[in-house]
Amino acid sequence: MSIRNLFSWLLLVAMSTFTALAFAQGEWAVEKTFHVGGEGGFDYITVDAESHRLYVPRSTHTMVIDADSGKIVADIPGQKHNHGVALVTELGRGFISDGAGSIVIFDLKTDAVLGTVAAREDADGIIYDKSTGLVLVACGDAGVLVTLKADADPKTAVIDAPIELGGKPEYLAADGAGKVYVNLEDKDQVAVVDLKSRKVLAHWPVAPGGSPVGLSIDTEKHTLFIGCRKPQKMIVLSTEDGKVVGDLPIGAGVDATRWDGRQAFASTREGKFSIAEEKDGKWDTVQTVTTGPGSKTMDIDNAAHKVYLPTADFEQAKSGSRRVAKPGTFIIVVVGRH
Repeated sequence: MSIRNLFSWLLLVAMSTFTALAFAQGEWAVEKTFHVGGEGGFDYITVDAESHRLYVPRSTHTMVIDADSGKIVADIPGQKHNHGVALVTELGRGFISDGAGSIVIFDLKTDAVLGTVAAREDADGIIYDKSTGLVLVACGDAGVLVTLKADADPKTAVIDAPIELGGKPEYLAADGAGKVYVNLEDKDQVAVVDLKSRKVLAHWPVAPGGSPVGLSIDTEKHTLFIGCRKPQKMIVLSTEDGKVVGDLPIGAGVDATRWDGRQAFASTREGKFSIAEEKDGKWDTVQTVTTGPGSKTMDIDNAAHKVYLPTADFEQAKSGSRRVAKPGTFIIVVVGRH
């Protein structure tokens, strides 16, 4: 072999190795499972990347878990049917949506309850919008979006006048510039809300998806990622004009979507964790990770490239009803990128 041919061969090997390594580093896989246990159901999980804590509503109480070890570090009592947690780290406060119709405010350092604010029935999806200083809660049965000033006195705080949405809301995402997008599960639409005028500006259809529940946003590229159940799809929708720009198949029973800067995720009750990416202007599914039945919600630590999905072991399903989690089997599945 000539020196020139040898050099070319070595270059080809090096390039192939680099490509293989780059591909491998971009793969997602289950890294570990935290066996947490404890009583209660589970819904939306929230990650605090700064403190490495996970906040998990467990029906009547909210667990605070160390994201590195899976150990329980605190437990916040006093809820009736909780759903989600919003964190306002600059104020040192957390907010829990309680489906019984309230918002529980707690201290992020001590985990002590600071106060409870009356909301509307079926307080469900909850987020914090830093641009307005508001905690936003989708109240499903009431068909409204409620807002609460994050810095309000926990003992005397009241919600602002509810915003009628024209449908049953599930989850929501804010663009950081005064607008919030809310899934209307029963209308197959996303409601576009202006927080300054407190009005719904538009209703965007999510077809060919339907029954939208999971929602997240890429604020830089003005894109929503919508998890739909009927039919089961992840819809990619432009916030500039409300047009659908992507339509991807996912597993059954989606409850959450997330975004990490170049890829979108959908977690499903079926236990299929879908990963999608845009290539040459087209959205495609690039990987599916098996995370186990029931792992329908999630949150992501973008800096560490880790996704946390709560689930449990389940009893055999009875005819016409959902499977019930076995007592004491609650776990958190950790998926990481390598």
